[in-house]
Formats: sequence, structure tokens, C-alpha cells
Amino acid sequence: MEIIPSISIVIPAYNSAKFLPVVIQSVLEQTYKYWELLVIDDGSTDNTAALVNEYCQLDSRIRLISKENGGVSSARNLGVELSNAKLIAFLDSDDLWLPDKLSVHVDYMDTHPEVGVSFARVELIDSEGKSTGKLTANIFKDLQSHTFFYTNPTVTTSNVVIRKSIFQSLGGFDKAIKYSEDIDLLFRIAVQSDLKIEGIDKVLIQYRLHSSGLSSDIMKMKEGWIKLMDKARKEAPNLVEEHYRAAEAAHFQYWAKQTLRLEISPFVGVSLINQALISSWKNIYQKPKLIALTALIYIRLVTFNMVRVRI
Repeated sequence: MEIIPSISIVIPAYNSAKFLPVVIQSVLEQTYKYWELLVIDDGSTDNTAALVNEYCQLDSRIRLISKENGGVSSARNLGVELSNAKLIAFLDSDDLWLPDKLSVHVDYMDTHPEVGVSFARVELIDSEGKSTGKLTANIFKDLQSHTFFYTNPTVTTSNVVIRKSIFQSLGGFDKAIKYSEDIDLLFRIAVQSDLKIEGIDKVLIQYRLHSSGLSSDIMKMKEGWIKLMDKARKEAPNLVEEHYRAAEAAHFQYWAKQTLRLEISPFVGVSLINQALISSWKNIYQKPKLIALTALIYIRLVTFNMVRVRI
């Protein structure tokens, strides 16, 4: 008798052959077994499809769906559309799950029917998959709509488990928004749904940090955040008006911090921290962390990047 999976896993993959084997292995090693995995090959030009096909031959729970390149949101949306379970777990093609990821989330969602989205703590790993020894400081409870203007409590889409019904009722990910498409979805859930978004205070995922291309990605992140806020302004204009400047400063501060963490050019860091200061200048005396971060970034600049800062 065929067993209907309790949870569907959606991996969007574009030229992902480098990391996919360890990513899929982290799914195969889950202690919870009633899952299906849909890998959406988004028009890859490498051997992504051939690699996934090998896993399909080994495990009937794994499916490969190939499509023309349309971006990560279209790939995820298609995966949800073709899924069979009532719960959806997203996993990017370079992140890793710890073995009890699915069992913890399925149990939590089963015992908390008022929760529409659950997520967990995140461990940071480097590009080679080695632990950095750092965990993210997620916000777990009492999330407000405006929380998503300032930060993404889930950190990465690989951390999100969502009820398929709420995902589909809101139209899934907005394909017009990039780099903030997950925050946009969470904001819409917070505003339009009675279901809660809650975190689980346990490390269940490893998020891979990449340094290559981050300076250009930061600019794209900025564009994505602006699109997010423009869209949110139509939904909740008063809320955006109240929080925009402070949220803008928080994002510039975060991006500037990333230039230290990944040793991006200090000139990029200075540009970002200056914009954070401009957004926060009225209350700068209330933000010692911003002042300290500014000092560290300028130290890197004036020492010609000879000083290495680990944060």
C-alpha cells in the first residue's frame, strides 16, 4: 500500500551539482521517514538533473521535475503545486538539515494547529561545510507584522516549514521580488492570516555562508528590500510609515556587518555603514552596537584591510 507523505520537501536547483549530494544526503538521514522530496531543476546547464536521477533510482520518495529557468520562486511554487503533503519544507541546494529536523517540525505543527509557519535555530557553516561555531540569534515568539521589516527571523528559506493551504491561499512566493521573497511571504501571512509564525528553540539547520559575489548580492538585497517595502506600503501604509527609517537602518547595519564577517572590501562596508548612520542619525546615541560596528569598519579602511575582525 502506498503511504501518503506527511511532509513534502521542495529543493529549487540551478547548476547545483556541487552541493546537492550532501544536501540530499541530509534528507535521507532524517529520522522521520514519511516524506517526499521534489527537486525542481530550474533549467540547469550542468549535471544537476543526471545527479538527481541517480537518487530517484535509489529512493522512490525522490522526484525530479525539470523546467525552463524562471527563478527560485517559480521553482518553489511549482514544487508546492506538485506536492502531495499538507506540510511543506523548503531546502536550498547548498544548506543542510540535522537528522531530527523533520521529526521536530512535524510534531510541532501537529500539536500546534494555530501555527501556520514554524522555523528553528540556525548554525552557520562555511563554504566548505565546516561549522563556524556560531548560531543565529533568531526571534522566536510574539512576532509582529512589522518585525519582518527589520529582519528575517527564519534567516533562510531552508528553515521554513509551512502549511500548504496557507501557502496556496496567498499565491505562494511573489516571482517579481528577489532576495526578499521569503520575507514578503511571511509578512503577508502575518497581515492576512490568523495563523501564527513561531520558532522552535532548537538547532535544526546548517546555513552555508558564501563570500563570492556578496558585494553585488548586497546591492540586489537592497533592491529586493525596497520592492518589499513598496509592496507592503500598499498593504499597510501606516505601518510602513512608522517603521521605514528604523528598518532601513537595521538592514544597512546588517549588510555592513556581513562585510566584516566575510572580509568584503572595506569600501563596501563604509558605504553601507554610512547609509545606516544617515538613517539613524537622530537616535545614534541610543545604538552602541551601531557605533561599535562603525568603528570596526573604519579601522579596516584606514589600516588598508590589514586588521582582521571576527564577529
